[in-house]
Amino acid sequence: MNKFLTLCVAVWIFWQSPTVMAQTFPQQTTDVWIAKDFRFHTGEIAPALNIGYTTLGNPAGEVVVILHGTAGTGAGMLNPAFGGELFGPGQPLDAAKYFIVLPDAIGTGQSSKPSDGLRTRFPQYNYDDMVSAQYRLLTEGLRLKHVRMILGNSMGGMQTWLWGIEHPDFMDILVPMASMPSEMSGRNWLMRRLIIDAIRHDPDWMNGNYTQQPRSLQFASVFYAIGTNGGHQGLQRLAPTREKADQLLKQRLSAPFVGDANDHLYQWEASRDYNPLDQLEKITAILLAINSADDERNLPELNVMPKALSRIPNARWLLIPASDQTAGHGTTGQAKWWKNEVGALLQTAPRR
Repeated sequence: MNKFLTLCVAVWIFWQSPTVMAQTFPQQTTDVWIAKDFRFHTGEIAPALNIGYTTLGNPAGEVVVILHGTAGTGAGMLNPAFGGELFGPGQPLDAAKYFIVLPDAIGTGQSSKPSDGLRTRFPQYNYDDMVSAQYRLLTEGLRLKHVRMILGNSMGGMQTWLWGIEHPDFMDILVPMASMPSEMSGRNWLMRRLIIDAIRHDPDWMNGNYTQQPRSLQFASVFYAIGTNGGHQGLQRLAPTREKADQLLKQRLSAPFVGDANDHLYQWEASRDYNPLDQLEKITAILLAINSADDERNLPELNVMPKALSRIPNARWLLIPASDQTAGHGTTGQAKWWKNEVGALLQTAPRR
């Protein structure tokens, strides 16, 4: 396999196992805070909900919250392409200056999830529940009253829009990335449904009471990643011939896959009722939305973003041009494309 193909396969494996390649930063700690009597949007109450989180940097510094994508973890954001571009000395989010909080969303990492034992008896959570858990962690667990910035990628980007609506005075800056403030629809939801249905219709799933992981989980995840990630030019560079395409697919299907079917099922289904579009006027923080022009899930040609941002004071859009160096939906996971704009915003945005 050529060096470029080896690198791209390694990157894909990383995103499937997001803590494997995480770097270590100054004053880095990982812990679990327990939210007592956590109420889900369904009305169900968990007597004790675990919320995992990682912190790094200066506890006396301004607080920055980083929210991860579907099936990821907070610690997964410490990888070289993301945290390695942001948190080091002299970088935009230098850990010597900022206190950085990276929560694990409900259903992932060290937070409570179906695979802890409840399986499909676990409450059917959504993104609002995830934001509620994050808010309780920050305000009750870490006793924070205000943060400088909330930045989220993909699922974390969608949660960032909700943060601005549900807790408008809690932050100075919002940076939702690889997301749109609109209802799940089109290719984005159709492809999510293919993962959901592939798991539910797999005979090995057994209504969530499987004894071994359903084989459809890895296949559906690879299918989804190819259909909604990588970018047109990026994938063509990666697989310029049928032989190289076959080789890439074989590598992805045979790569080590760490994941639980019920956990993945719940994560993808959590987006089912996401739709902040009617409440955007509640957002008062400075907002920088970042997308890539080749994002397969959040197509700029749908014209959602310009209309949405026109309803939010002090909001603007950074659209990263497509090239054979970008990676479609995965582009924003590489901080090199946007770190300078975020760093400049941190220096200029008013403090509230």
